[in-house]
Amino acid sequence: MKDNNSNERRSFIKTSALITGGAMLSPFTLPGAYAAGDDAIKIAVIGCGGRGTGAVFQAFETGQNIKLVAMADAFKDRLDQSHERILKKYGKDKVVVPEEKKFVGFDGYKHAMKDADVVIIATPPGFRPDHFEEAVRLEKQIFMEKPVATDAVGIRRILAAAKTAKAKKLNVVVGLQRHYQDNYIQTIDRIHNGQIGDIIGGQVFWNDGGVWVRERQPGQTEMEYQMRNWYYFNWLCGDHITEQHVHNLDVANWVKNSYPIKAEGTGGRTVRRGKDNGEIFDHHVVLFTYEDGTVIHSECRHFPGAHNRVDESFQGTKGKAYMNAGHVGKLTDLKGNSLYDHDGAGNANPYQVEHDKLFDAVVKGEYKYADAENAAKSTMTSILGRYATYSGKPVTWEEGINSNINLKPEKLAWDAMPKVLPNEDGFYPYAVPGQTKVI
Repeated sequence: MKDNNSNERRSFIKTSALITGGAMLSPFTLPGAYAAGDDAIKIAVIGCGGRGTGAVFQAFETGQNIKLVAMADAFKDRLDQSHERILKKYGKDKVVVPEEKKFVGFDGYKHAMKDADVVIIATPPGFRPDHFEEAVRLEKQIFMEKPVATDAVGIRRILAAAKTAKAKKLNVVVGLQRHYQDNYIQTIDRIHNGQIGDIIGGQVFWNDGGVWVRERQPGQTEMEYQMRNWYYFNWLCGDHITEQHVHNLDVANWVKNSYPIKAEGTGGRTVRRGKDNGEIFDHHVVLFTYEDGTVIHSECRHFPGAHNRVDESFQGTKGKAYMNAGHVGKLTDLKGNSLYDHDGAGNANPYQVEHDKLFDAVVKGEYKYADAENAAKSTMTSILGRYATYSGKPVTWEEGINSNINLKPEKLAWDAMPKVLPNEDGFYPYAVPGQTKVI
């Protein structure tokens, strides 16, 4: 690393702790390594599952001078497995995490963040409001996975912390990686420049066969079981309309350059009916209405063996658009003639690009990324869709964002009880459209 970049980065980490307007110095001192002249960017990972481990790999693959100095996870086995994988790949010079810097349990994140310059937040989304707030309080540069909350209470917390992060000039990159994928950037830039006219409709899909299931093990408390099998409980996951389909809904909001004012739809459990399938639906179909009257059709389902589709299409007054995560981006006129076809240039892995850009900004001492507000509003779009399918009723944005139904357990402890519990036969209650209260 060049000396001028090292000096800029040190200055950036100091000055990003200034509160804009009041210019008050942060009460938190720089990590000790800087005083000793260590130019490495120190990172901590919060949540050591596959996504957290992968995000650490991507941080190292930026080519910057990085050291992993702390890790936190609710489960020791997950943390140890992650540490072993990272250490094997990058070695002890880059992975400097002694036992006393491996933090296990619900509050481990508070300790792991302290020594870091950049914090990677990759826990199940129900924990992200807690973790994001703490990272902002400690004035860290942040990578946070999507979605960023599972209910409107959490969304409001993220929005408040995002405002503070902006005031403190903290870079925040969120894992809605299509924003860092060239075919989406190029195609949507052309849409915004009017190449297919005004957008008047669209369809967004995440239809596939579903994900893993983790069966209950002997001796597990209810809290441990739900956290191990977190995808199937709304306080942790938000249902797959939030955990997965948020990507497609975020693209719709990006194309429209706005957020929906109303959602109405239907959903249920057709194939996902087992005891280990918790409370989430296996399909959601939602119509999102935007302020100008545009209606976007949204569909996500987990049906093994059925047709898979993950993409986004939009119709404008002068043409049509089609995009998918396979680096496709196409614009045509109303007769089907090509207006733009992404040629494959710039097809870098967007999961890597988002880390490249974040760490490049840190090294250069630049404040460039403030993803949290949009991530919160796109996550809220998905939650609004869930509110509509669970209730069977139209739900406005204002009704949804102001909901005070908090899914988080009253207490986070291994012997504490989540709010949704199984019946005597081991099955969990789930939403019944027309009966379930969501706001």
